[in-house]
Amino acid sequence: MLLALEGIAGAGKTTLRDRLLAIARCEGIPLSHIGQFSWLSHTATRTLIRLRAGDGGNQQEAVEAAVHDLALHSRFNITPALADGPVLADRFSLSTACLLALLHRQPVDTYVERLVGQAHAQPRLTVLLTTAPDLCHARIARRATWQRFTERPETAARLADLYGEAASAWTKTTGLPVLSHPCTSDADLDTLTSTCMDHLRRAGRPTSMTEANR
Repeated sequence: MLLALEGIAGAGKTTLRDRLLAIARCEGIPLSHIGQFSWLSHTATRTLIRLRAGDGGNQQEAVEAAVHDLALHSRFNITPALADGPVLADRFSLSTACLLALLHRQPVDTYVERLVGQAHAQPRLTVLLTTAPDLCHARIARRATWQRFTERPETAARLADLYGEAASAWTKTTGLPVLSHPCTSDADLDTLTSTCMDHLRRAGRPTSMTEANR
């Protein structure tokens, strides 16, 4: 099972990711972790780095770089990891689609449709953290790291809207679920953790011969 955590910076993805990894380790669930991109193609990597820095460049080149990188990610990283157990992605296709839509000012649906072609790169469950942008900004402001352009308040607010649109487009296109929930309080974090772990426990459970033959 591939599970993806999505949402704007400061939404709580890292906190949720770390908790899931820790619980899975304690329970003996072989949960591995991947990032948004594979970084396996020099050409695609150059384009993706520019995108992350806020330089949209040529739209067709940007989309092809994202699609090519996802294909490499699926073949060389995700598929082998799934053979050993469930996989957790910290940002994934929805984040890429939203970044492209933000920079090129096109409907996010267009980019979602381009990024669903890799079967092994389709998360069985996507968790979209819908934490309010103002709270996300307050969290980011406490960090010592340099802020990216996507973390500016006005940009983050636009991205939050794009994530909502991308989530709808994803489910419409793939039929796969997106769980949208804020990560504002400890209770939210507990709810999200419980839901994700239920899915990961089922995915990490050995399949019996009887179940396999059904």
